[in-house]
Amino acid sequence: MSHAPRIRIAVQLQPVHCTYDTLRAAVSRVDASGADILFNSDHFFPSIGDDRGSCFEAWTMLGAWAEQTRHVQLGVSVSGNTYRNAHLLADMARTVDHIAHGRAILGIGSGWFRKDHDEYGYDLSDAKSRLEGLHQSLEAIRYRLPRLNPPPAGKLPVMIGNGGDRKPPEMVARHADIWMDFKSPEVVQAYNEELDSACETIGRDSLSIERGVAVSPDDLSKTRAFLDAGCTLFMVRTAGPRFDLSFLPEWIAWRDTRNGRD
Repeated sequence: MSHAPRIRIAVQLQPVHCTYDTLRAAVSRVDASGADILFNSDHFFPSIGDDRGSCFEAWTMLGAWAEQTRHVQLGVSVSGNTYRNAHLLADMARTVDHIAHGRAILGIGSGWFRKDHDEYGYDLSDAKSRLEGLHQSLEAIRYRLPRLNPPPAGKLPVMIGNGGDRKPPEMVARHADIWMDFKSPEVVQAYNEELDSACETIGRDSLSIERGVAVSPDDLSKTRAFLDAGCTLFMVRTAGPRFDLSFLPEWIAWRDTRNGRD
């Protein structure tokens, strides 16, 4: 059995309503802060605020972040499967992993934001079709990664996100290294119990899947409930135009105290 996972803090910089210079400066601050992971988001238009605002493409940006940073793991939370070819996505993530010397995370979800699809000519389809497509893509990613030359520089964990369609626990148990939820503590706990059962069914150690949840900067008071629900990875979200990171010292101090650090 695996040891109980340590608490980790991720920051999601949603690349909207900002200039790239402001975003670049925020990336440097996160990398120097002691945070564990830095995520962006995969939309072609802002999914928060005015959807006509500025927005930057996720994977082009992630390659730049891989060169810019030295400490944090990096990923997209999460790539929309409906507009990302799975084999190419595996190759893109593998390439970023080499740029970052093994710090990349491959995040993927089923896709949900209609404007991304309508404006760029992708079919959003229905929930059943999106989940079937995600399952096929996860199988394709598993097939492609070890066949790339060279293969990933590090472990390149696969993270599945639950921001839109509810993902079958059996799918997550088979394919995820990290599970990222966006729901309440009660819903997250119920899902994690189902995920534990799905892991047991296929003979996988349930502790080998890191359980994450997306939170707001002022959600530190809710961490006890999420810990009780089984979460140990906390993705704190902020967005342009300012990318306020004043919350980070308190969150990192809480992490270090919980993990038993001086």
